[in-house]
Amino acid sequence: MSDSEKMAAETSVTKAPDAPNTDTGSIVPGTVDSTGGTDDNLDEAARYLAEEAGDFPPMTPEIEKKLVKKIDRWMIPILLFVATLGAVDKVQIGTASLYGFQKDTHMHGQQYSWISSILPLGQVVGYFTTSFLMHRVPPANLLCTASIMWSCLTLFYSAGKNWSTFMALRFLLGFLESAISPSLTMLVTNFYKKSEQPPRNAIIFAYFSSVFNGFFAWLIGNIPETAPLHRWQYLYLLTGSINVMYSIFIFFVLPNSPMTAKFLNKSEKFYATQRLASNRTGISSRVWRWDQAKEAVTDFKVWIIVIFNIVINIPNGGLSSFGSIVIHNLGFSSLKASLLTMPFGVLATSSAWLFSWWAARWTNRRCIVAIIALVLPIIGTIVVYVTPRTSLAAQMIGLYFMYFYWPPYVVGISLPQANTGGQTKRAVTFSFVQIGYAIGNLIGPQTFRSNQAPKYTGAVIAMLVSYCACIGLLLTYFFYVQWENKNLDEKYGTAEDVHEGTSEGFLDITDKNEKNFRYTS
Repeated sequence: MSDSEKMAAETSVTKAPDAPNTDTGSIVPGTVDSTGGTDDNLDEAARYLAEEAGDFPPMTPEIEKKLVKKIDRWMIPILLFVATLGAVDKVQIGTASLYGFQKDTHMHGQQYSWISSILPLGQVVGYFTTSFLMHRVPPANLLCTASIMWSCLTLFYSAGKNWSTFMALRFLLGFLESAISPSLTMLVTNFYKKSEQPPRNAIIFAYFSSVFNGFFAWLIGNIPETAPLHRWQYLYLLTGSINVMYSIFIFFVLPNSPMTAKFLNKSEKFYATQRLASNRTGISSRVWRWDQAKEAVTDFKVWIIVIFNIVINIPNGGLSSFGSIVIHNLGFSSLKASLLTMPFGVLATSSAWLFSWWAARWTNRRCIVAIIALVLPIIGTIVVYVTPRTSLAAQMIGLYFMYFYWPPYVVGISLPQANTGGQTKRAVTFSFVQIGYAIGNLIGPQTFRSNQAPKYTGAVIAMLVSYCACIGLLLTYFFYVQWENKNLDEKYGTAEDVHEGTSEGFLDITDKNEKNFRYTS
C-alpha cells in the first residue's frame, strides 16, 4: 500500500459531490465519493477495508491465484453438498415410488403429480419470506437455519400415511427449501468475481442429486422385504439423518463473506474483499432501499430471466419426479431403474461444467452458449418420442440427452448474478428468479398425465415448446443488454476499470445508477 493510500485510510476527507475523484485508495466512512454517495450507501465491505487497512503489500496475480484456490477448497465442497442434499430431499419421491410409495399411501389418478407440484408451490410462498430475510439475515446463517429445519422435516416423511399428510409435508419442505438457491447465489457473489462465477455455479448447482439418490435407492433396495418398515420409509430416514448431521456441521464452518471467513488469515480476508470491487455489486448491506426494490420490479432484464427460469424448469419439474418412472416403464426392475438414474447426474453435471467454462471464457456470449446447449435436450426429446419403445438403446440415449437442459439453466442464472447491483435489488431479483424456478417445477409434473403413459405426449410437447421459448428469451436478453451497453457508452464513454478497494466498487447503488457498470451478455 502506498503512502497516499495509508493516509486516505487514516484521515477522513470530505469531497464535494462534483469534485473529481483522485483518491484510488481505501474508503473512509463519512466521506462523499465521486458519484456523490455518502457513507449511508457504502457497503459493509467499504467500511471493513477502511478499518482493516494495514501495511499489506499490493496483491499480485500470484497472491490472488493462490487465494482463489484456497477459497475454492473450502467453499465449493461445502456449498456443493448443501445444494445436493437439498435437491435429494426434493427428487427422492420418484425413487420412493419405485418401492411402493404410491401403493402404500393409496394414491390414484393425478395425486402423485400434485405431490410433486405442491413442493414448488411451497417454494413460491417461501420466496416472499426469503426475500425479506435475505436482506436482514446473513446468507450463511439463513441457509444453515433453513437446512436444519428441512432436514428434520424429511425424517417425518417416514411416518406419513396418506396423500393429505404428504401434501402438507411437501408444502412445508418447499417453503423451507426456498432459502437454498438465493442463499447459495448470494454466497457465490460474495466470494467470486463475475468471470469466476459461471464455473462455480456449475459445480455448486451440480445435478449430483440423481447420483446420490440412485446410490441411496440401491442401498434400500437391498433391505429384505421382511423388514418392519417399507423400503421407502428407510429412504427418508437415511437421507433425513444425513442431512441433519451435515446441517449441524455447516452451522459452525460456513462463513457469510470473506470478511468473516475463519479459514482466511487477516491479509487474505483483506485481499479477498478488496478484489471484489471490480464486480460493482457490493457484498453486504443491511439497509433496505425501496427505490432499489422498485427498480428490480421494473427492470426488463429481470423479467426476461424470471420467465426463462419458468420455462427451463418445466422439463426439470417433470423429469425430476417422473424420470425414474419412465425408465421403470421401459421394463427395468425397481433396483435397476434406480441405478440407471445415476448417469442423469453425471451427464447433466459434466455438461454444465463444460458449458459454464465456455461461457466464462467467451466474453459477453453467455446467452449464445446457453442457446447452443439447448439444442441437445431438443434432440433428446425428439429421439425418445419418435423411436420405438422396444429400442432400449435409443430410448436411453435420448432420455439421457434430455437432461442436457441443465447447462443452459446454470449459465442462465449467472446473468442476474453479474448484472445486478445494489443489495436490496439483488435480494429482490434473486427471489423473483427463484420464484420463476418454483413455478416451472410446479407446472412440470402436471404435464405428465397418467392417462398418457408411457409416451406422455403432453409432456413432450411442453418440453419442446419450453426449449424453443428459452432460445427466444435468451436472444432477447442478449440483444437488449448489447443495446443498453451501447447507450451507456454513448452517454458516459467507455467504462473505466474500478480500482481495487475503492468506494466506487462497494457503493450500495444499483447497476442503473452506476455510470461505469456494463452488463454481461
